[in-house]
Amino acid sequence: MKTFVLYLTALLTAGILTGVSLPLLRRLAAKKFLDVPGGLKHHAGAVPVLGGCGIFLGTLASLTLIRLITAFPSGTLHNLRGIFIGGTLIFALGLADDLNKPKGVSVPVKLIVQALTAAALIYYGVCIHAFGSAWISWPLTFLWVVGLTNAFNLLDIMDGLCVSQAIVCTLGLAVIALPSEYIYVNFAALALLGACLAFWPYNHAKRKIFLGDSGATFLGFMIAALSIGTGYSERSNWGFLAPLFILAVPLFDTAFVSLARILKGKNPLKGSNDHIALRLKKCHWPPVMILSAFAAAGLFFNVLAFTLTHCCAQIALALFIFSAAALALATLWLLHVKTE
Repeated sequence: MKTFVLYLTALLTAGILTGVSLPLLRRLAAKKFLDVPGGLKHHAGAVPVLGGCGIFLGTLASLTLIRLITAFPSGTLHNLRGIFIGGTLIFALGLADDLNKPKGVSVPVKLIVQALTAAALIYYGVCIHAFGSAWISWPLTFLWVVGLTNAFNLLDIMDGLCVSQAIVCTLGLAVIALPSEYIYVNFAALALLGACLAFWPYNHAKRKIFLGDSGATFLGFMIAALSIGTGYSERSNWGFLAPLFILAVPLFDTAFVSLARILKGKNPLKGSNDHIALRLKKCHWPPVMILSAFAAAGLFFNVLAFTLTHCCAQIALALFIFSAAALALATLWLLHVKTE
């Protein structure tokens, strides 16, 4: 009962603090820090971009409170320091990018700072442990963290898309991690979930506020870090692959956008209108239908992730074959949608 109250405290504290801060941040940003339509941005009118500050403040304040009222094991505190340091670094990088639009921060600087956040996680013991050798685990951790940090930023192309995927992924992480003793994952996932739920209405309201790079990259980093911070193979030897399913939608979206740009002879790091959401919009799907499709896909793959942590080798293989076939068919169909 006490543990449940603490989990609920983490969720509600992050949600309340985020919800209270967002109107204040919107008024502050409305004076100067705005996302102006143009180029690939088709929203109507300038929109404040400091929404990520609310999610960052709510999440870290919630975890700080839980730290003060909970007896964390020493190893868990060590892990949590890495997430605090990396999360703060990635948020500061995104905020610098938001505050210096339209020029922003250069791609090389972004990649260097993102690599440093991955290094912070590794130093504090948060890394991929599925392989015995650090020569394999450390590079994979770098790729995972940097890739997902940017994957969530790529998803921030439509109102509610990035934050809805963050809600689905953190919910999946919480469901899988809660029975375990990886309490920093449990608390951090629930704090992040509370902050995202509080932000959701402000991403759709008439007086809306955007996540900005600070919010989208912070969400991507946190979810990447938490997804490698829990045990998946306690009941199934194939469970260690569950994060691929938990984060299947943002991973697939990034892979598809990169592939589409390469096939057109474009730089995959440069912006374009090849995003899945924009292609569905070209097919005359209304925004609510696109958001629902992304959320349904995310929930479906999270159910498969949970199944993977409890199943035998034969079922795990069947899940991979089915998922690969479904994503391949989706890729072929989406590539035929005209984007110009």
